[in-house]
Formats: sequence, C-alpha cells, structure tokens
Amino acid sequence: MKLSVKSVLASVVLALVSTQAQAWDKTNVKVGVVGENNEFWQPIIDKLRKEGVNLELVRFATYPLPNRALEDGEIDLNAFQTGAFLKTESKEHNYHLVAIGTTVIAPLSLYSDKIKSPKDIKAGDTVTLANDPISTGRGLRVLEDLGFIKIKEGAGYLPGPSDVVENKQNLKFFFVDAANTYNTLPNVTAGFINGGYAVDHGLNPRTDAIYTEKTEGRGLEHPFVNVIAAREAEKDDPLYQHIVELYNTKEVADIISNSYKGALIPAFKY
Repeated sequence: MKLSVKSVLASVVLALVSTQAQAWDKTNVKVGVVGENNEFWQPIIDKLRKEGVNLELVRFATYPLPNRALEDGEIDLNAFQTGAFLKTESKEHNYHLVAIGTTVIAPLSLYSDKIKSPKDIKAGDTVTLANDPISTGRGLRVLEDLGFIKIKEGAGYLPGPSDVVENKQNLKFFFVDAANTYNTLPNVTAGFINGGYAVDHGLNPRTDAIYTEKTEGRGLEHPFVNVIAAREAEKDDPLYQHIVELYNTKEVADIISNSYKGALIPAFKY
C-alpha cells in the first residue's frame, strides 16, 4: 500500500501534537493575577491550547489574595508580585510558596495632580504610600534618594516608617491599600502608585509621573522583580516550567514593552 506525501506528513504532525498533549499530567492550569491588563499572557494561552492545556487567568482585586489562594490549592500558579513580597508573605503566613520564574519589573512612580516635580514638594505636604511592607519600603527609599528623609543604617532595602530618623520637611505619610493609591491623588500633594495599578488608571510613567524609581538588574535575585510563584512541592513540575519558558520569549517581551511604555519592563532573558 502506497501512502501519499500529504498523508505521511499529516500523520507525523498529528503524532507530534498528540505526543505533546499527552506529555502533561494536567489539562487545566489556573494562574492568579491582579488587575485587568494581562494581555501578554495571550500568546502563552494560545500555545498551550494547541498542546491540549487550558490556561485560565483568575483575577483578584488586591495583592495578598492570590497567595492565600495558591497556598490553599484554589489556583496552580500566581504572577502578580515581587520576589520580596512573596518572601515576606510566605514568612508571615507560613506559606509554602516559591518563585519559579521572572516576569516583569514595575518601577514605582510618583504621581501628582498638583505639582510637576518633586522639587515642588513643600514642608508639611502629604505623600501617599501603599501600606504593604514592600511598597512602603520602596517609596521611603525613593524619598531618601530625593533628599526628603533619612533612614537609619541597617534598615535594609525595605525600611518601615519607624526607620525614618530624619524628616527634613516634616512630610506627612498617608498609607492606603495599593489598589487605592490612585484615588488619593486629589487629596494629597503626591502619591506613589505601583506600575500595574497606574496602567489600570490610564497613567503612563514616562509622561505622567513626576519621578520614577531607578531599577537595575534582572533575575530572581532582584527583590523588586515580579515572579511566577508555585507551591514549593510543585516547583519542578514540567508543565509549570514550560509555562515559564513560554513567558520568557521575545513575543511576550515585545507585548510588554509596546503596551506598557515603561510601566512594566521585561525582567527575563530570551
């Protein structure tokens, strides 16, 4: 019996697809995210669908929730937080979660409805900071870099309010949940807004921010790089590692760079 070239090729392609689809022990993966702007996941979703895997983005309203959901087994992975935030949360709540890959770095930017430059901040003015330890520490370090405050030696890269030993202009700090920082702008002189929330409210750090945190370095060792997290017992799961590989591609990096204009920066090599 003779087979046509087309028949042979079709059989080979079908076999390859079937083999890849059967390689994974899961057909559904839930990834916890925060915010509405997650279009850079679409190429990954599309590629996994061809491999017989359905990747679903589960959206949460605020930062801590995806970690609780991951620990409890309600989702399989999450991708919304810095490595520093993950370590802090895991230690505080005894979570068994680890970073398995990097995604983006979101520079913390200072915004204002009232002034055009940090130089315009006057004595007694109020500045909003997100109340989670990571965002608070990053914001305080920026204020120190700008010369407004002094932080005691040994406070580390994430100081708290009690670590401020000098407040030259008697600035007032207004602490709120990260999701609400944007809403405080009408009532304060300036406010720090995390990259994802800034984008959700139509802000562009390159054109709208009055100052942006300096970010250097890449990789899991950088405390402010965002990560994909998994339960520690499943950190080497082949499918989860494959998802990281699909994320760390030029296609995804281009979507991030073109869509977010500096609010999010790819934090991986491809």
